[in-house]
Amino acid sequence: MGLLLPLALFTLALCYGTVSPYQVALPPMNCNDSNVLAVAGFALQDINRDRKDGYVLSLNRVNNAEEHEQASPGSMFYLTLDVLETDCHVLSKKAWKDCQVRKLHESVYGQCKVMFYQDKPHRFLYLPAYSCILRPVSLRKILRMCPDCPIPSPTDSSDPRVLEAVTETLAKYNNKSTSKQYSLVKVTRAYSQWVFGPSYFVEYLVKESPCIKSQADNCSLPSSNSEPVGLCKGSLTRVDTEKLVTVTCDLFETQAPAPEGENSAVNEEPANLPKVQGPQQKNTSLTDSLSKAGTRGSVQYLPELDDEKPNNSPAFPVQLDITPDLRDKSTDISYLVLGPRKDHVVVLSFPKQRNHFAQCPGPAQEDSPFLLPP
Repeated sequence: MGLLLPLALFTLALCYGTVSPYQVALPPMNCNDSNVLAVAGFALQDINRDRKDGYVLSLNRVNNAEEHEQASPGSMFYLTLDVLETDCHVLSKKAWKDCQVRKLHESVYGQCKVMFYQDKPHRFLYLPAYSCILRPVSLRKILRMCPDCPIPSPTDSSDPRVLEAVTETLAKYNNKSTSKQYSLVKVTRAYSQWVFGPSYFVEYLVKESPCIKSQADNCSLPSSNSEPVGLCKGSLTRVDTEKLVTVTCDLFETQAPAPEGENSAVNEEPANLPKVQGPQQKNTSLTDSLSKAGTRGSVQYLPELDDEKPNNSPAFPVQLDITPDLRDKSTDISYLVLGPRKDHVVVLSFPKQRNHFAQCPGPAQEDSPFLLPP
């Protein structure tokens, strides 16, 4: 069988009935530990891959970390991650480390609760569940600090000036294109500001037009593909009777599927992850089981947090349960059956209290108090 036993079966079975009365005290961890940061990075990578809409999330800091060592060689990590939105769309499939966090006045910050399983000897990484809450930075606070900063505008059709900015910028991009033409899917971000005149800044997803550039003025073909293929960012500024238009588009690269038998996180291992000798085993049963399981978590967007109205909506922390049926139970156990070895991975309820380790939270990449969950 070699050092890497085949993972032929992966099921998530919930134990119903009486909840075990014991509590497992998880040891505190250093939020700046290299392995904790590596696991946090893999977890965030899988969260971004799991999503179909929105922008790539980057790790600002590890807020809290606890490890439950298993009877098998692996460990289940319970992580609380403070995150920031970047300027990359999730459909781009870019790694979060390759994306830029947004400027302060555009920032969206939040927190994710994550369960992540790591088995170093067998090179196995898996994200069973996650839950994130995101909020835009407080506009009130931004305007107090920077009255002239751009302010958000509606991204629907209620503001004709936003649509004008999209139309003008996309037309300029299409005019520069040598062959392919693109059309609007939806507006994802919009801001307004007075510069030399009224200015609008927009971000929007585009799809390929069915016609090439030479047919653009007389194109009656129906679009056969409505999937977004890129993200455009543009601006429209009026100076007297003149329009100043800028635009750039990031066209998504076609993502080659991962080699059969590998899960999403195996391809980019931490430097200290032991290598396994021998050929990679196929694992179609694992892939089938994960696809049937559906979405493993959620990302929820909430309005900005208004300090003057502290009860306007829930703040933090984020709650995470494997299923709604297990909510409010202090201890619940699930088993992840890993192949012929019948190893049982115990999944506990997400810890409700932080471990108060001296090295938690870890240092923040962006330490502005505007961007750290309360």
